Amino acid sequence: MAQVGIFVGTVYGNALLVAEEAETILVEQGHEVKLFEEGTLESWQFYRHHFALIVTSTTGQGDFPDSIAPLFQAVKEHVGYQPELRYGLIALGDSSYENFCGAGHTFDALLQEQGAVRIGQLLEIDAQENPEPEVVAIPWVEKWSGLIGA
Repeated sequence: MAQVGIFVGTVYGNALLVAEEAETILVEQGHEVKLFEEGTLESWQFYRHHFALIVTSTTGQGDFPDSIAPLFQAVKEHVGYQPELRYGLIALGDSSYENFCGAGHTFDALLQEQGAVRIGQLLEIDAQENPEPEVVAIPWVEKWSGLIGA
């Protein structure tokens, strides 16, 4: 059983729906999960030694939603090298915008730069093609759950 912190960046609630679906799947598969709608650096520091799942939408020109922007800045400014972190990332966006899934890609790039290890591929969910993003996320989360072990 793994300990997983789910960190959510949402504007209209779609990323939260995906995160809640992920939480349900992970718990059903035996993991200990805590969901953070507004994650703090303190909560991030705990999950650095376990697993983090970032689920974020993108707003504006590739920007972070207000619910996750402070966490991103804190990780960028105060965490530094964190090779012990194992994480997954689900990015929601709209392909009609130039910076499709920009927030997710930016968070992923930061974590890679800090030496963290992404488990599985980054999942992009396009609002143009998938009006119910939580449905698209189910198979990815099930696979990710298996990759982190039980």
